[in-house]
Amino acid sequence: MRLFAFRFLPALLIMASGAHASASPNRAPLMAYTTVDSLAIVSGCEAARQAADELLAAVAGVPDAVRTWDNTMRPLDRTGGILGEAFGRLAFLGYVAEDEVLRDTARGQEELLDKYEVACGFREDIYRAVEAYSRTEEAASLTGERRRFLKLELRDFRRNGFGLGKETRNAVEEMKNRLVEIGLEFDRNLAEWEDGIEVPPDRTGGLSESYLETLDQDSRGNYLVSLDYPELVPFMENSLDEDLRKELTRMNWNSTYPENLELLEEAIALRDRVATTLEYESWAHYRLEIRMAGNPDAVDEFLVDLAEKLRPKFDQDMALLYDRFGEEDANGTVDYWDWRHYHTRLLRTDYRVDPEEVAQYFPLGRVLDGLFSITQEMFSLVYREVEDPDAWHADVQLFEVSEAATGDLIGYFYTDLFPRSGKFSHAAAFTLRSGGHDEAGRRIIPVSAIVANVTKPTDDAPSLLTHDEVETMFHEFGHILHQILTRAETIRFAGSSTERDFVEAPSQNLEHWIWEPDVLARFAGHHETGEPIPRGMVESMVAAKNLNEGIRALRQVFYASLDMAYHAPGETKNTTDILEELHPICGFPPLPGTHLQAGFGHLFGYDAGYYGYLWSKVYGDDMYTAFRDAGILNPEVGMRYRKEILEKGGTLDGGDLIRNFLGREPNNRAFLEELGLEVD
Repeated sequence: MRLFAFRFLPALLIMASGAHASASPNRAPLMAYTTVDSLAIVSGCEAARQAADELLAAVAGVPDAVRTWDNTMRPLDRTGGILGEAFGRLAFLGYVAEDEVLRDTARGQEELLDKYEVACGFREDIYRAVEAYSRTEEAASLTGERRRFLKLELRDFRRNGFGLGKETRNAVEEMKNRLVEIGLEFDRNLAEWEDGIEVPPDRTGGLSESYLETLDQDSRGNYLVSLDYPELVPFMENSLDEDLRKELTRMNWNSTYPENLELLEEAIALRDRVATTLEYESWAHYRLEIRMAGNPDAVDEFLVDLAEKLRPKFDQDMALLYDRFGEEDANGTVDYWDWRHYHTRLLRTDYRVDPEEVAQYFPLGRVLDGLFSITQEMFSLVYREVEDPDAWHADVQLFEVSEAATGDLIGYFYTDLFPRSGKFSHAAAFTLRSGGHDEAGRRIIPVSAIVANVTKPTDDAPSLLTHDEVETMFHEFGHILHQILTRAETIRFAGSSTERDFVEAPSQNLEHWIWEPDVLARFAGHHETGEPIPRGMVESMVAAKNLNEGIRALRQVFYASLDMAYHAPGETKNTTDILEELHPICGFPPLPGTHLQAGFGHLFGYDAGYYGYLWSKVYGDDMYTAFRDAGILNPEVGMRYRKEILEKGGTLDGGDLIRNFLGREPNNRAFLEELGLEVD
């Protein structure tokens, strides 16, 4: 998942289409995207910044003696909504537009929006306004969400250097603006990078005909395997050619090198300089101050402890791979580019689970029908597809979400699921319009978009999802539900605007449903015959769930440790040296001459935060026990989860959200069991 954020408005992604001129702006989808051109993007984003300017000028102009929530704090919150919606209407197209000129224009405007947001956080007149309001009698009587809003606004100004002097703030603002530029350039390079390997027809052993049919061929008949997930992952799982698997791994780990390596090291140096200028020990200390973990020591302790617990499972996993495949390996070793292939073979031989056979039971349409049916039932919702959505591409669909009991409109979400040139290349949920309430107290109807890259159906073949891709679909839809079901008053706390190391927990919770036999029986069916997925197949999949989980999980510990090391104290760092030093954490040696950090997109957005995927999984797994114990589709638990987690957004600390839902202190027991580890 990718998270985009304004200071006032943390944002994810999914959205709606074709607004009607007469419709209320709080209820209609965002706009007719088919009418957007470069001029509209530029003028629309400029208008948003002007509207925000007017709001902020009005806030600054209020005499301190008459400051209230409505004339000071509410307009600040609304400013975030204006900037966030400008992203969703216009700048978002930088990630999904088919036209390169449109993408470039949108990215340029995203940079201007981000820099405008940075500037807002350094405005002395706005700081004085908020500080003056904080001294009022009304402010002293605030409770709940409004009290939290004021507290965090003051905190954010402090974290921008208010209290340290104008010269310090100017320096920090300049560095943060440069970080905006670097981050967008890094993302653009990732989106536009195209590379791959050539596979001669006589080296296609292990690759199915159905897979080969999806690949392009050159004039000599060689198959072209790109770095796109629908091509890369099946190749790594099934190709019998170790040299080609290694070549594709090398190419993947050198994507956007050297351009992004230079940008990354500049960003790391700038981040450290920002932190030390603000009198923090490091960028990790600065970032973690506002997260559940609180400080780098807590994260390091978490990662070291988890690595120690995982190491026996890793050793067990590797021993099995060596025992079964070591002799046939060309070098007598099991390297990183080997394990996924051997894993797939073990699934077939030891568990009777063939990923390609399993995919026959997960055509995209059935997966979406199942996902929609289950979540509608659990959370008392109704989804209705919007005809003629006027979306940014013909493949995109738009859905309206309403209350099952009353028919009241809740929100909209778009689905954009197939790869295309220049499109965001991973899976993410984007907030296009945040929830919250407007200046008149009316609930804003949120809009989000799920962007993924699964195989596109053709006239001759359906889109068949691997079980991993089904899990990804449920995960991202968890973010969508978090976004659109929000009942927060403020835009700042709406939807997924929680601590970054909690935000993945609701999505990780929803992943569990795709391992439940009774749930899969409701929608998994053969794409040709409609025959339900065999119970024995599902039981075998569940039995194999923890196969090589030690390898997978230690890889995540390595990524998280690498991220923390990059953002530890010290301005100048050789990221390749650090990577090679830490690579043994994952149990495999590095591949000389590669620089996977150059393609590690989470180092922007999740910088000093990648640990959050593992950290929040502790809570996602623990929350799932409430469903497991009461019945997977128990509507009472579903509605309690909706009320206590999904609707609350960031109005409470993550720990309080979990305690309120579970009715007890959270623990890591379910998390460790999910990793295949024994629990005392």
